[in-house]
Amino acid sequence: MNSLFIVKGQGTFLFKDTSPSIKLRFTNSEQNKILTVIMNEYVKVYCDGHEYVDPNNNIGTVETHGSYYWISINAQTQQIFVGIGEARIETVIYQCIIPNHKLFLENLVSVHYEETTNMYKTFKDPISPNVPLVVKNTDDLTMEDIATNRFMPKAYLSETSQKLYECISGKKFILNEDDFPDFSKAIEYSIATPGLWCHEKLISKSREFNPNVSNIKETYLRITLGQNMGESPGIPYVMEIWPPGHYSPIHSHAGASAIIRVLHGTIHVKLFPFLCSNHDKVEPFGKADFTKDEITWISPNLNQTHQLVNQHNKTCVTIQCYMYEDNNVRHYDYFDYLDDYGNKKKYEPDSDMDYVSFKNRMRMEWDNRKSI
Repeated sequence: MNSLFIVKGQGTFLFKDTSPSIKLRFTNSEQNKILTVIMNEYVKVYCDGHEYVDPNNNIGTVETHGSYYWISINAQTQQIFVGIGEARIETVIYQCIIPNHKLFLENLVSVHYEETTNMYKTFKDPISPNVPLVVKNTDDLTMEDIATNRFMPKAYLSETSQKLYECISGKKFILNEDDFPDFSKAIEYSIATPGLWCHEKLISKSREFNPNVSNIKETYLRITLGQNMGESPGIPYVMEIWPPGHYSPIHSHAGASAIIRVLHGTIHVKLFPFLCSNHDKVEPFGKADFTKDEITWISPNLNQTHQLVNQHNKTCVTIQCYMYEDNNVRHYDYFDYLDDYGNKKKYEPDSDMDYVSFKNRMRMEWDNRKSI
């Protein structure tokens, strides 16, 4: 079986394989020379009779649930990268430079593989050195920001993500508006007070992700804005409320694009190379704290699998925005996660209450607090 390069001499190939030994052969149009990548206990790369060894490589194929692999080829830099999970520099397990073969690499056109290999995505570009997590608008970017690659320019996002960004990034898109300046305090009060809506709703959700074991910490509130338009997993705009110490399970985002803005407090995000359970002991490849008004992003291929944790003593409120790209025809209406036993489960992103009703409820509870 074989797949073609989109652009000769460069690209990234994502594939799955359940066999303990994987072999891929990359060839030029004349097929007079072969670049071979073999994965078993380690990664081995051969070209023109020479083996290229990465002294830091100590892993090859793995048996971990949900894992997959990728290979990136860049003829311009003559670099080969191999990784597990999302195709990015943080998940690399092997890298090498193949000197004096630039002309051969520039003419690579196809990759050949066994029937056990599922080559399910091919990208025209090799992986990037670094992918910033925080998005900034044009007016907020400096020359230093671009030179150091510290932030993701909004213009680099897909059209779908830019649409979401424009909807929630404005200066007036805030939690504590003039008509209810104590909104965040009212939410904190409702969470902390038995009998009030937030407190009781969180208790009722304590078995949401594991029906057999109650875990109040693995809960958060979902307050929806607008209606389900059929273009996202669930309602596209959701305000999520994270009390101190609360967290989500490790979950993936159904191949949707997303924009996340912090409206109040701080949220800690752990990024994982693929969907795994805590029992898999897969370490996150990235961790970051996002504070008020910072915006991060998810694409169909990057930042898809994460866990959100409120590690602070103040409630965090975020706005999560989801939408499928135009070329997505599946429109899977769930987020996948693995339960405490490693079983893959579907979570339907439902609504705990709509935003207008929730705000009115918080206002009522706040106004009546002295009589409770």
